[in-house]
Amino acid sequence: MAEKHRKTDHVHEALITDVAAHGQSERDLLIEPYRRELLLHCYRLLGSLYDAEDAVQEAMLRAWRHFDTFTDLGPGSLRTWLYTIATNTSLDTLKKRSARTLPTATSRMSDPARPVAPRSDEVLWLEPFPDSWLTEATENPEARYTRQESVSLAFLTALQLLPPRQRAILLLSDVLDWRAVEIAQLLEISVSAVNSALHRARVTLEKNYHSEQRELPQVSHADTATNMLLARYLQAWETDDVDGLVTLLKEDATLSMPPVPSWYQGREAIRTMLLAVLFPSGVQKRWRLFPTRANSQPAFAVYRADEATKSYRAFALQVVTLDGSRRDQGQVADVTAFLSPKLVTSFGFPLQLPQ
Repeated sequence: MAEKHRKTDHVHEALITDVAAHGQSERDLLIEPYRRELLLHCYRLLGSLYDAEDAVQEAMLRAWRHFDTFTDLGPGSLRTWLYTIATNTSLDTLKKRSARTLPTATSRMSDPARPVAPRSDEVLWLEPFPDSWLTEATENPEARYTRQESVSLAFLTALQLLPPRQRAILLLSDVLDWRAVEIAQLLEISVSAVNSALHRARVTLEKNYHSEQRELPQVSHADTATNMLLARYLQAWETDDVDGLVTLLKEDATLSMPPVPSWYQGREAIRTMLLAVLFPSGVQKRWRLFPTRANSQPAFAVYRADEATKSYRAFALQVVTLDGSRRDQGQVADVTAFLSPKLVTSFGFPLQLPQ
């Protein structure tokens, strides 16, 4: 396991000897510091913010109830024990759920001249993850995938193609940098079984997660060019400037809107769809956008005007992927608008705003 965690683990595990003296409530002091990193781990496994919250809550409850079975075997043992519970809790959830995905991975691109398909509740869709919840997750410098890459929508979409146990093994090995023997102990299987599953998982991921998808720009909050691009993007939405919005897109940019299965590719196709559906003639100042970050990418909480209540109501959480290979051109490569109003609350925004 990564050496970086061991100092923190040692501090937490030093408290274990005090549990008996201070009572069972002290268990929370030992377990709670791991909640955020366990949440991120469960999110990668499940592809859902809400399922991950439920899984972590259940895992923490199991850990609290069975804390007397925990055996302190030295630095890292408490963290390993908690990851074992969280991983198995998530795998239990996946026995009852199908894999999550995005429209771009499930169907052909749509014809913008045809009506937008109705929402689909038959498919489980990926959900975005707030960057503010990443702040307590530790980077593993020797891991195969960085923290930023391992929460990108492109990576998660490919990851969901793996069977649940392969998914867990790949995440533990290539994102968290666990050794095969540690993974084998967690899953109660042989080391050779771990290595075999890891090989199959890597082959599948390489086929479905292409190298160009890894070219996510290392966007900094202080990056002037990026901030200017995102400011122009926001202004185009709020001033009904469809032409200005389209000029910010790559020629082959995509737009998807889960749970709507329709998705569009190319500037002209996106322009046609925007004019027909999101910016209809005669309607002005319909949209308000507020910057945030999701999945290590720029994002916006999107609100739509509601004339009946004279307010703006939450409409979507929009994740914007910038072109990593031609960043100097200031282009948007992909827009994924998650049409679930309640998502904005996880990013610190209200469901309704005054006009």
